Amino acid sequence: MTGDSGMTGNLSDLIGAYFYGFPVVFNIEQVERYLTTGVGKNPAADFNTFSHARGLAGPEDTFVTINNDTLYSMAQLDMSVGPILLEVPETAGRYFVLQFVSAWTENFAYIGHRATGPRAGRFLLVPPNWAGPIPDDAMLVRVPTRVASIVGRWAVANDDDLPNVHALQDATTLTQIDPAAVPAGVPSIDAGLSDSAAFWQRFARWSEAFAPADRDREMQERYVELVAAASAEDLEAAVEQGQAKLEEILGAGGGNDVVNGWNLAYHSFDYNLDYFEVGTLDLPEFKIADPQRRVVQRAAAALGGLWGNHAYEAAYIATYVDDAGEQLVGTNTYQLHLLELPPVSAFWSLTMYDVPDYFLVANAANRYSIGDRTAGIEFEDDGSLIITISHDEPDDARARANWLPAPAGPFRPILRMYEPANSVLDGTYTIPAITKI
Repeated sequence: MTGDSGMTGNLSDLIGAYFYGFPVVFNIEQVERYLTTGVGKNPAADFNTFSHARGLAGPEDTFVTINNDTLYSMAQLDMSVGPILLEVPETAGRYFVLQFVSAWTENFAYIGHRATGPRAGRFLLVPPNWAGPIPDDAMLVRVPTRVASIVGRWAVANDDDLPNVHALQDATTLTQIDPAAVPAGVPSIDAGLSDSAAFWQRFARWSEAFAPADRDREMQERYVELVAAASAEDLEAAVEQGQAKLEEILGAGGGNDVVNGWNLAYHSFDYNLDYFEVGTLDLPEFKIADPQRRVVQRAAAALGGLWGNHAYEAAYIATYVDDAGEQLVGTNTYQLHLLELPPVSAFWSLTMYDVPDYFLVANAANRYSIGDRTAGIEFEDDGSLIITISHDEPDDARARANWLPAPAGPFRPILRMYEPANSVLDGTYTIPAITKI
């Protein structure tokens, strides 16, 4: 397939292939980071072992939209070794979640405060078609792709609380039933490739190694054949234009409802239609039915918030703009007046991220988020909360107490509501616009 004949149609189809393949490529690249170098406070760890962060994330932790609320316990699974036993300790009511994510970024199981409760538990993780004995005291969890991730989060009250969480992390373990089995690992790619060529080779090899749901196989075969026949020029253009389109989709709200400038990402992660293990809700309101929208949403969610939870576990909303629709930028000063605090069963936080990387932002106050657990915040007489957002530290004492530092340039804050009330999910509860002052 050469550049001039049918260029427009070919390129459009290749951009569709880019959207389809982006999640598995971007996701497995992050899996490899955890295996080889680690990410931020999480040290590198081999397949089927936990990597525990011992401190809260900061700006040095360059991972998309990382939170500053919890300690992370990460594990990359390779189910080629056969069944793996996961053991979780008694948690005495502390919020935690072990989120299970397939190679295609689909959330297929949850173990934690909401899903399974505070009691100690044993869970047997098995490949999709495995058949064998299950321990009487263990719950079965089928892992749909050979490689998958456990994204663990533990709520931390303050620095004095860290040793308590460390003990819980250390008691959370993975044990291969066959200790001699060796993980097959991630297929490598050729050396010396351009960025676009590397993307397409990763797509071809990884989409084959980590098979998608049956509903996507025909689409995948068509895209793989299309890529194999395409010219290098068209493939490079598809990556460049596909990246730009993803950024544009994110900036426009990602196809979600937008209320008071906030992108209600309550359904950003609803593209799993096939795998419902413990803790997931197999309900139509948490499924994206339209096939094309599902593919685009999955790609945008990977770029803007890889490994985000379903909204019934943690609801996320983000904004790029103020009440006048103008881009938020740190040279201005803003206020967010929460007349009613977010209704949650666990906790909530507002976290600052730069644009376009979506990383935490270094600041002199070493404050990266603010929420109901932030020490020293000051409420109004009516119980409401006014959060000041700016790059420069406010002069007023109350504004300083409630200050969320911003970068000098453009930024995107995210409000997280852990175990949100139904009023959040049905849209009854809304957050006001951020106002420029």
